[in-house]
Parts: sequence; C-alpha cells; structure tokens
Amino acid sequence: MGTSEVVSARLPKERVRLVEEIARAEKVDKSTILDRALEHYTKEWKLQKAIESYREGMATLSRAAEIAGVSVWEMIDELAKRKIPPQYDVEDFEEDLKALGHE
Repeated sequence: MGTSEVVSARLPKERVRLVEEIARAEKVDKSTILDRALEHYTKEWKLQKAIESYREGMATLSRAAEIAGVSVWEMIDELAKRKIPPQYDVEDFEEDLKALGHE
C-alpha cells in the first residue's frame, strides 16, 4: 500500500464501538477496518461520479470506466444494474473499440 499517514477523526462513540467489534471479529486492528471502509467508500464515490458523467453525456463508456477505475465490461454491468440506457454514438464506439483492444 505504500507509505501511511496518521489521520485523526472524530467519530460517534457507537460507530467506534462497531469498528472495534468488527476489528475483533476480523482479527485485525481498527486502522485496517477504517482503511477498508474508506476504500469501499472511495470506490463507490468514483463509480457514482463516473455514472453521473456518463449519464449526462460528459464521458464515453470507456472514459467512465477509467474514471471509476473499472474495466469497460464492469462499467457496462454497473450501468445495467442501475437500468441506465446506453448513451452511444459512432465516436463512442470507436473509442471503446480502442480501449477494449488494450485490455
């Protein structure tokens, strides 16, 4: 993961108790649980930004996948799960073909 940095945050006592409970159950420290939670949140945040950009026509399918940090196929799956119709034209198709050729 590279270098780490100490970050201080105020959390509600109940949330801290839950983090401690999860850490005990998973047999890891609280920092690991908080890091996993933050990783999950940031992945979801990037995915939402990518979907928003795609839906608004600001990003092609391959660009949205790049923003989200997923493959084009995973992006297609995520869009399908959310019942988001394709926003597609010839330029998008050509860009996606190029992207798929490099995966």
